Amino acid sequence: MFPQRASFLIVDDDVSICESLSVILAESGYRVRSSADGFSALVELRNEIPDILLSDLNMPGMSGFELLSVVRRRFPAIQVIAMSGTFSGDGVPPGVAADAFYEKGTNLESLLQIIEAMTRSERQLDPQHSSPMAPIWIPRNGQDPSGEAYVVITCPECLRTFSQTLDKAIWSISETSCVYCHSLIHYAIVQLADPASPQAFQRKPGTGMPTPLSVPDTN
Repeated sequence: MFPQRASFLIVDDDVSICESLSVILAESGYRVRSSADGFSALVELRNEIPDILLSDLNMPGMSGFELLSVVRRRFPAIQVIAMSGTFSGDGVPPGVAADAFYEKGTNLESLLQIIEAMTRSERQLDPQHSSPMAPIWIPRNGQDPSGEAYVVITCPECLRTFSQTLDKAIWSISETSCVYCHSLIHYAIVQLADPASPQAFQRKPGTGMPTPLSVPDTN
């Protein structure tokens, strides 16, 4: 249980959502900061560790999938709420390193109930999620000038980013070393996949963002 009103970091590239949620939480007595993307959120985390992180999943640059994976490994004590207008339901989508999920556009009261429950108890650390073997979930970034598919990876240890050429099956857990601190990093790709592949996706009606239905075994 938090000894005082919890501190929040809200991460969303939609400025209006950041502003509205910041106002609502501040009026409820919480201490609130906000960031427009995953990279600026990491800067905020270096300055001060919040009690609760509320992050969108679909953001340019560093997606919420990657940000939350890094946070879970680097800052395991932070309680995390993932939010998206793409996924439906109230369960945490597989592959998302979060303690709770809020569907954008639904009853705001449900988000406040999640927050209230979180502020009343401490999260039990999950060894699997905080393990160095847990993968960072990242989206494909496209192709470099030579035509090679690549991703941008954020090291959960030194929090610096670097590009990585993709040369393995997209549904496998891949590994690489940070070019700066040489830490071993495991990562998996969040993207559209063939329905017959081990990583299939389901879309919420009317949207184009995929939801992972299964997570590769990391053991």
